[in-house]
Amino acid sequence: MQHLRACGADVVHLHTGRANWVGGLAAAWLGRPAITTRRMDRRVRRGPRTQLLYRGLVERAAAISPAVARRLAEGGVPSSITRVIPSAVDAASLRPRRRREEIRDSLGCAREAPCALVLAKLVHRKGIDLLLRAIATGTPQDAVFWIAGEGPQRKALESSAAELGIEKRVHFLGRRHDVGDLLEACDLLVVPSRQEGLGVAALEAMARGRPVVASAVGGLAEAVVHEGTGLLVAPEDITALRDALQRLMTNPGLREQLGAAGPPRIAATFSPEAMVRAYEALYLEAIRDGAK
Repeated sequence: MQHLRACGADVVHLHTGRANWVGGLAAAWLGRPAITTRRMDRRVRRGPRTQLLYRGLVERAAAISPAVARRLAEGGVPSSITRVIPSAVDAASLRPRRRREEIRDSLGCAREAPCALVLAKLVHRKGIDLLLRAIATGTPQDAVFWIAGEGPQRKALESSAAELGIEKRVHFLGRRHDVGDLLEACDLLVVPSRQEGLGVAALEAMARGRPVVASAVGGLAEAVVHEGTGLLVAPEDITALRDALQRLMTNPGLREQLGAAGPPRIAATFSPEAMVRAYEALYLEAIRDGAK
């Protein structure tokens, strides 16, 4: 509260569940309007807490996808205070620093092998276990899979890959800071999530001209255009996931076609400029209504 008073903020922007309550109460005490951004495709529980938060502490709620906005509505959040503002991707920040061949050589990947990339925290909702089972049921034997990310499931996933006999084709890269390089070196991105508010990794892949194989869940089903910028499969459908991987890995022409459609879609719908304009409008709206 002291920080809010000292900086003279006109509006407070909240980004986590805890921040909603702590920051929302502080903003209300000081008479400042507050907005919150909702990123998770989780059910919003109806009840007095939700009503207090969204009818009392915050002026507006920004959902990062229409799917997240629907979750808010299902939880009783008034549609009149909800705005859909997608997350943005800065394509320039994803430019590779090394050549494709150099990156592949550094990771021990044959230059001509089909390569799929995962960019995700290794937790249950990201569905990496489903991907491992799909790989084992029938993907090209020369295909390579890079899994970039850390999380509590890493050891279990590594053990599962060994049990499935695919440990030589699946490489756990750990936490990486060279996303642009990995996207340059791969042929496609895989997002086998069980839940996803939007899926920034999919947006990053599209920005770099890489097709996406993704579960048709939450905002992913709206961000990835089926047969346009990638292939969507039913969540937890291992056979469908395997077939989509097989189709793209054995068809360079289709990969090129779907990948080429990604950058213009990102520029039109998920640009930083569009996101900034939308939040500026939301701030002004909250300040105006908070002054009434």
